Amino acid sequence: MNIELFDFHLPEELIAQSPIEPRDESRLMVLERRSRTWSHHQFKDLPRFLQSGDLIVRNNTRVLPARLMGTRERTEGQWECLFLKLQPGGRWHVLAKTGGKPEPGERVRVGLGLRLELVEKMPDGSWLVKPLVEDSGVSHEELLEIHGHIPLPHYIRSGTDSLEDRTWYQTVFANQSGSVAAPTAGLHFTNRLIDELVAGGVGFADVTLHVGIGTFQPIRVEQIEEHVLHAEMAELSKDTADRILRAKAGGGRVIGLGTTSSRALEWAAARSGAIEPFRGETSLYIRPGFEFQVLDGMITNFHLPKSSLIVLISAFAGHEFVMSAYREAVRQGYRFYSYGDAMLII
Repeated sequence: MNIELFDFHLPEELIAQSPIEPRDESRLMVLERRSRTWSHHQFKDLPRFLQSGDLIVRNNTRVLPARLMGTRERTEGQWECLFLKLQPGGRWHVLAKTGGKPEPGERVRVGLGLRLELVEKMPDGSWLVKPLVEDSGVSHEELLEIHGHIPLPHYIRSGTDSLEDRTWYQTVFANQSGSVAAPTAGLHFTNRLIDELVAGGVGFADVTLHVGIGTFQPIRVEQIEEHVLHAEMAELSKDTADRILRAKAGGGRVIGLGTTSSRALEWAAARSGAIEPFRGETSLYIRPGFEFQVLDGMITNFHLPKSSLIVLISAFAGHEFVMSAYREAVRQGYRFYSYGDAMLII
């Protein structure tokens, strides 16, 4: 399929720059796959469309303050990097942006004075760096909390975060640090809404998928089949696997909360043909023609054109139906992307 099939026109004013407060007051577009119809609601209406025995599987990853800004000590030139992953020996794998040509051995100062030594430039242009700290017991997460910024996407205030984003850009159930981007469908949930759903017999189960930089990037090849997703660390516990199996056995529906949770669930099934616990990297790329084995429904935000995310939901709900719904969402003035409104596909 040509990537142009997944393009649509989005007026800039529909790109949300901050979330609706409270979170569950955002809008919800409900797509029914069987009847090929949609309807318009608020996210707090979600309990109307779920039933006792249904199971929502959510991604409990927590976003790190992974964006670091400062200067090169040798030249005083500006330095900016995005923490990607902790490597053996305490080194950090970062994606850097700076003027000039930094050399290994150089040092940069970021945040409130944290010094990083450049160790090695990787073939893809990223860097391995080493934090220079006196206390070796300080974790990378603690250093990022002190010196880092929330890594907002460029379409939100040109990536410039505020203090409020430390709360806004986290789900209320986030507890496993490791992402450089939020699993945005989960941002709509409040504790009150979760309690209401549980009281109505809807269950929750957690997976962990640490969202990397590749998840939200547009597809840059002409044919979508040629696109390759970056690998991301994911984990599905035995408890979650058991909850899914019980829900299915009892006639309940499994609802993936976001594309990241959905990919983790389908990866679990694709590995052996059954839902089993796993921990490891996944680069599962779901596109039209994919045979879903777990999902009965999905909650998701409105995604970037020509992205692997809109390709995924097109695989789940049908390309023409999804693109028609997106055009309707634009006509109705829905708010798009990370801080925007949501869609329930059942």
